[in-house]
Amino acid sequence: MAGQATRDQIIRCADRLFYENGFEHTSFADIATAVGISRGNFYYHFKTKDEILDAVIARRLDDTQALLARWEAGGATPADRIRSFIHILIANQAQIMLYGCPVGTLSTELAKLGHGAQGQATKLFTLFRDWLARQFTALGRADAADGLALHLLARSQGVATLAQAFRDDAFVRQEVRLLEDWLDARATGA
Repeated sequence: MAGQATRDQIIRCADRLFYENGFEHTSFADIATAVGISRGNFYYHFKTKDEILDAVIARRLDDTQALLARWEAGGATPADRIRSFIHILIANQAQIMLYGCPVGTLSTELAKLGHGAQGQATKLFTLFRDWLARQFTALGRADAADGLALHLLARSQGVATLAQAFRDDAFVRQEVRLLEDWLDARATGA
């Protein structure tokens, strides 16, 4: 089981480094150093950086599905569950202000690189989009559920981008309040 634990540690460290430094600017050596293993041991687990990227994306997909399941189980109403999504901007504010949104930054970087894994990384957004659309449908907004989901997803990405650019706590809190007001208006049919 030590081999699986090392592999998991490589994936966790690679995920963090890809987020903080970018995929392109993170080397095998960077990851091996962060994990504290030799390059030979590293190559035992992953032969290419693309293999690591695939494992990181798979882990993020699993983590996102688990997060959505927790929000689903923990929210009494669709609006409560959607608020969980909105509040992720506050919960991850410190990291977002330093590095941006982990989903958005990876998808954007891979698109710029024309990397083959970009489509797989976009599945992270699709998970959020589909989940939000289901929540808006449950909220009684089936007629516009996908559009509302995309709007909220786009708005949260904009907030994350500007939070990183301006590093302004008050801005993030203000935008979260505005998103909550927007949600309340959708929930009451306004």
